[in-house]
Amino acid sequence: MDSLESTASVPAGTAVPAADIARLRAFNRFLTARVGALDPGHLGSPWSLTEVRTFHELLHRGRSETSDLRRAMDIDAGQLSRVLARLESAGLVARAPSPADGRRNTVELTSAGARAAALMDERADAKIGGLLAALAPEERARLAGALNTVRTLLGSGRPGGDGAPAPVLRPLAPGDLGWVLDRHGALYAQEYGWGADYEALVARLIADFATGHDPERERGWIAELGGERVGSVFCTRADDETAKLRLLLLEPAARGHGLGRRLVEECMDFAREAGYRRMTLWTQSCLTAARSIYARAGFTLRESRPHRDFGDGLVSEVWDREL
Repeated sequence: MDSLESTASVPAGTAVPAADIARLRAFNRFLTARVGALDPGHLGSPWSLTEVRTFHELLHRGRSETSDLRRAMDIDAGQLSRVLARLESAGLVARAPSPADGRRNTVELTSAGARAAALMDERADAKIGGLLAALAPEERARLAGALNTVRTLLGSGRPGGDGAPAPVLRPLAPGDLGWVLDRHGALYAQEYGWGADYEALVARLIADFATGHDPERERGWIAELGGERVGSVFCTRADDETAKLRLLLLEPAARGHGLGRRLVEECMDFAREAGYRRMTLWTQSCLTAARSIYARAGFTLRESRPHRDFGDGLVSEVWDREL
């Protein structure tokens, strides 16, 4: 007869009271029920919780290798394969060989998938917002403190904890510009197959910033996780009234922490304080995660055109918004 063996481990000499275990399990059941995590159709959609989690990861990570996605979601490879097959058959994700290594596969949201993912993100925000709206500001502060305590005690590098460090945004420091160039060249080659032409464009932008930017009206920021650089964004001058958002980047491992949104908001806040009245940016239609961040930050698509400057089948886009 098959047996079900325990996969849990308890350090030698440790005796955890049954009441403590029951209390944590009861809290877990309460929370999952309160947020509707186990509803058959998650957030009133036709998709399961795991499928919505897949949407969320791909929305914020962009095109990803399936092995990276599996690690980020911490699920079985077979389960992820079945989820991706269902979503692919519905036209919501697309899989293809990795440009960096044809033996590996990548997955990304289609246009329909990106719309579905953004809708699920909005519904999740509305669900949690509805729960928090019933609390007074001081109660929300108490809740935030309690959540931080849970994460600290069960995380912080302990076995089974996520140990997630708090993200940090900081101004540029010596060596950062070289890092920005290096990571743009490497990541876009890995994820989109863009080559030397794109890296040369980034090099020109960084050189122009390094040699001639006005520190009162132009600035750059680096995002860090655990003391490691994981992202960047720059605010530069287009004209006296228009700022330009440039060189937004997030390492794959840093996506999903809200850092992209924070980088864009930091850039917009600086532009307002510097006296700009509007902000513009240039991106590509295939960068679905970045486009979602821009849309949620209030930018709208103003113009687009096909081009082949650093790859086939590209469509450049100009987005802007009033500040």
